[in-house]
Amino acid sequence: MPLLHGGRTVVSPEGDLSVATLTRLIAEERITGLQVTAGLFRVMAEEDPGCFAGVREVITGGDVISPAAVRRVLDHCPDIVVRSTYGPTETTLFASQAPWTATDTVPAPVPVGRPLDGMRAHVLDEALGPVPAGVTGELYLAGAGLARGYHQRPDLTAERFVADPFGPAGSRMYRTGDLARWADG
Repeated sequence: MPLLHGGRTVVSPEGDLSVATLTRLIAEERITGLQVTAGLFRVMAEEDPGCFAGVREVITGGDVISPAAVRRVLDHCPDIVVRSTYGPTETTLFASQAPWTATDTVPAPVPVGRPLDGMRAHVLDEALGPVPAGVTGELYLAGAGLARGYHQRPDLTAERFVADPFGPAGSRMYRTGDLARWADG
């Protein structure tokens, strides 16, 4: 993404990375956007939340995101946006996101957010019917970033990529296997 907007990409050095090494790299390279796993984000927030100084946006996901870590980073770096993301491999990296800019707005658990442009999310029951807000169902994803299926695995493709009754004729949606619910309100 940075290359599409005139920026550059900085790749971390090989070997075990410490928070001190990442802090130095962020400062020396004047990194303004950062993508880290939820686990690494938590460690960085616990060890040195000020390490994100100068960063305008950090994108995190890939696992459960610690609300305490998000709040700690926002407390120490009030000008940053922490963006929680969700998306299985079958949706080409991210399918949804939620931006956080103030500690008092970060709920527990941190939600996966709303679908990205061109993506659709459905929370459905066993009969593929939408469930009401606040009711848990299975999360299905559809839209522009959806894979076509699994290479040479028609059985698994048929099981996980199902007809999309909410999209255009012939479209499919991905059955994530994850449980979700739409927030009330």
